[in-house]
Formats: sequence, C-alpha cells, structure tokens
Amino acid sequence: MSRFGTLVTHLEDLHQALQSLRAQGEEMQAWGLQLARVLSGGGRLLAAGNGGSAAEAQHLTAELVGRFETGRAPLSAIALHAETSSLTALLNDFPPEEVFARQVEAHGRPRDVLLLLSTSGRSPNLLRAAERATRQGLQVWAMTGPGPNPLAELADRVLMIDSPAATAVQEVQLVAVHALCAEVERQLPEPQEVAL
Repeated sequence: MSRFGTLVTHLEDLHQALQSLRAQGEEMQAWGLQLARVLSGGGRLLAAGNGGSAAEAQHLTAELVGRFETGRAPLSAIALHAETSSLTALLNDFPPEEVFARQVEAHGRPRDVLLLLSTSGRSPNLLRAAERATRQGLQVWAMTGPGPNPLAELADRVLMIDSPAATAVQEVQLVAVHALCAEVERQLPEPQEVAL
C-alpha cells in the first residue's frame, strides 16, 4: 500500500457518504422547511449527540442562535450536552441513560424538535431521549449512520448516511448540518439587518 492508501480509502468512504446524503436532498429540504416553521413560530430545537456527534449538534445550535449566512434574528436552539453543570449533576444523580432524557423533559414543549446525531444509532442515552421526547409531544429527528438502527426506528424523520466508516458519517453530518442551516434561512421571511 502506498503512503496515501489511507487517504484514498477515507476519500472513497467520504464519497459514498456524500452520495448517500445527496440522494436524500428532498428530505433535507423538508427538514429545513419544517424547522423554519417551528423556530419562526416560537418553537425550539433541542440537539444532542455523543463525542464527535455532540460537536456536530453543538455546531448546529451555534449557527441557529448566531447566524449562518444571513443577518436574521436569533433562533432558539440548545445543545443539551453543552450544559455542563446540568450534565454533571444528572450523571451524578441518575443513570447515564437519563442524561439527555431528563433535559428533554425539562426544556421540551409539544411541537419542539429534538434532533439526535449518532453514527451508530444505538446509544442508550439518545434512545431514552427519543422515547421521552415522543411522550412529551416533541418531534424526534435523527441523523444516523447506516440503517436499520434503533434510533432511526424511534424517530419521526431520519437522515441515514450510508457509509461503513463512522468517520465519514460524522464528516457528512457536518455537511448536513450546514445544508439544514442554509435551508432554514432560505425558508424564513426576508432577514432584517441585525445591529451588531
């Protein structure tokens, strides 16, 4: 194998993952339209993941609260894993599977969206959060790796990135996050300039 063999393999995995996302373009547009309606109507996005997927979820909420490409008003979005005092208190006092579910119960309102990111779709804390969100009347959306997987089965809307490599799935989740932000902004009313 040449010294670039690992790079070539990774790029091939990434290409497959990107093609998978591209094939779900209509679903991505539907996500953007629905999320724009939820957020512009006073609803909230809750997001969570573990490890690299947590970073992607937090990236998404930062783009929505701040700005992506337009000078629009801030949108309500919370990354549940970024609330470190709550996170550590919950892990100290409750089983680890409850770490996101209890926050969903505290912050989620009917018709809000809970977006869970996972390369495997099997993380117990995300599955518990999805179950709790459904009971609370939230919409559950999932970005996962290949299916079938338990998280996809619990979700109302799913983007499954088809790649054998979790690293490629995670990288394409970031592409999906950016595409979702762009679609949300496209669906919102014309932005007003926000004073900085």
